[in-house]
Amino acid sequence: MKVVVTGAKGQLGRDLVRRLRVNRGGVFGYGREELDITRMESVRQVIDEIRPDVIIHAAAYTKVDQAESDEEQAYLVNAFGSRNVAIAAEEFGAKLCYISTDYVFDGKATFPYKEYDRTNPLGVYGKSKYAGEELTKTLSSKYFIVRTSWVYGVHGHNFVRTMLRLAEERDELKVVNDQIGSPTYTVDLAEFIAQLIATEKYGIYHASNTGTCSWYDFAKAIFEEAGVQVKVSPIATEDFPRPAPRPKYSVLDHLAIRANGFQDLRHWREGLKDFLKELGSVRD
Repeated sequence: MKVVVTGAKGQLGRDLVRRLRVNRGGVFGYGREELDITRMESVRQVIDEIRPDVIIHAAAYTKVDQAESDEEQAYLVNAFGSRNVAIAAEEFGAKLCYISTDYVFDGKATFPYKEYDRTNPLGVYGKSKYAGEELTKTLSSKYFIVRTSWVYGVHGHNFVRTMLRLAEERDELKVVNDQIGSPTYTVDLAEFIAQLIATEKYGIYHASNTGTCSWYDFAKAIFEEAGVQVKVSPIATEDFPRPAPRPKYSVLDHLAIRANGFQDLRHWREGLKDFLKELGSVRD
């Protein structure tokens, strides 16, 4: 099976390429420099050359706050770039796996979101990613849409690495305690996606590590597992204003994973433990 991965230099993309190479299939990873998804001719050229069986579309504009003032670029990448990838996938008969986000929901629910619950993104980032979902569904006949949340891995900037860095610089940290979600380790997400694309069980999936926490709870767990001593104090979202609104509750129900007979992702704390081991080995 030949697989093209867009966004292959991102934290999820790198782990996808590494995981897929275990199968010894042809894996072709492209970063922004090698593949400009906003240019149709660039996408067609790559897909025509590789003729993949599957395209995993992990490339995205992910700067949530910057998107509020850079709306056109966010849509250019997340919507129109995804349109280009979907068209090329359909032209060459490839399966398409589009990586999406919990930000397609408004966070006003009090129960986990199922795959077919009503979406209502609050900010430009979420709206542009949802536009990419709609274009994927419209233009591809063999698609998987995988929504995930609170992603972290060793190959990128993320909450876990930020907390560890700040703990070296400060005696006390204040972390938001009224946003609830599920942290997701890229290695676990990549494993699920590798299993998913080998099937024809198309549709929308929610995939995050299981269990829930607030950012404050997550920060405390990071320091406990890392053996780091630092005072962590809870604050409200209103005490830490950001340009882009965040969903207060973005827990994802994994109905499609259960219904289609897949193994669910493990608890987020177990993923965190393995991440810290991996990070330690990379640093060493």
